[in-house]
Amino acid sequence: MTNVPKIVHSVLDEYIKLFNTYLPETLEGLYLHGSVALGAFVSDSSDIDFITVTNRRLTTEDSDVLNRIHTTLQQTFQKPEMDGVYILKEDFGNMDPTSKGDTEMYAYYNNGELKFGEYFNFNPITWYLVKHKEIRVVGPEISSSFSGPSREELCEYVLHNMNTYWAGRLHTIEESVDEIKHYPTAMIDAEIEWSVLGVLRQYYTLKEASIISKQDAGLYGLQELPEEWHSLIREAMGIRSGLNGIDSDSNDIRVKQTIKFLKYVISLCNHMYVEHHTQR
Repeated sequence: MTNVPKIVHSVLDEYIKLFNTYLPETLEGLYLHGSVALGAFVSDSSDIDFITVTNRRLTTEDSDVLNRIHTTLQQTFQKPEMDGVYILKEDFGNMDPTSKGDTEMYAYYNNGELKFGEYFNFNPITWYLVKHKEIRVVGPEISSSFSGPSREELCEYVLHNMNTYWAGRLHTIEESVDEIKHYPTAMIDAEIEWSVLGVLRQYYTLKEASIISKQDAGLYGLQELPEEWHSLIREAMGIRSGLNGIDSDSNDIRVKQTIKFLKYVISLCNHMYVEHHTQR
C-alpha cells in the first residue's frame, strides 16, 4: 500500500488480526476506496472506506463477532473510523443495494454501528473508485474482474444526486436561513465546507466523468467558475484544511452566499447535462 497514512496502516493491521482471530479462514480480500484512495485522507475527519470480501455470506449469526471486532478496533483507535461493507467477490459492480438470493442482506458498518440490510454505497461512485483507484490491502487484484460504471451511468447518477440530495439540502437551508444564521460559527463553517465542496465534486464529475477529492474540486472550481464565487470556494477549502471561518458577525451573509452558490451550481449542472445530450 503506497501513499497510505501511517494511522490507516495501523488500523488495518489491527483489523486484519482481529478478523482472522474471530472469523478464521473467512477473509478473502480487503480493498479501500474513498478519501484514502483519492490521496485526500484528513486526520480526525476522514473515515476508512473499506470493502471486505469473505468466502461466505456473513449473516446476523455473525453479529456478535463482527461487533466485537469493530468495538475492539474503536476502543483502540478512536479515529479514524471504519466505514464499509462485507461482500462476496461476485458482488463487485453490483448496483442493487440488496443481496440477491439470500435471506440475509449485506452486513455493513457505518457511523459506529453494525447493520444488516440494503447497502447505500452500492452506486456508480463507489464502483468507479474501486475500478480505477482502489487500494488492495489483502487479496487478488480486483479491478479487472468487473466492468465498472459507464460514463453515462456515472453522470446520470451524479445528476440525480444533485437534483435530490443537494436540491433537498438547498431547500432545507433556504427554509431555515433565519434560524441557521444564529448557529455557532463552527456549525456554519461545517455546512459551508460540506455544501460548497460537495457540489463542486458533482460538477467536476459531470464535466470530466471522473472523481476527485473535495480540495481538488475546490481548485477545479477556482479554475472553471466565475471570480465572484472564488472567495467562498477558498473559504470552504480553508475550513477543510482546518482553518476557522470568517467572523461570526457575517454569518447571515455567509449562509445566503452559500444558498446562492448551491442554486448556481445545481442550475449550471442541469444546463450542462441537457446541452451535452442535445449535442449528441
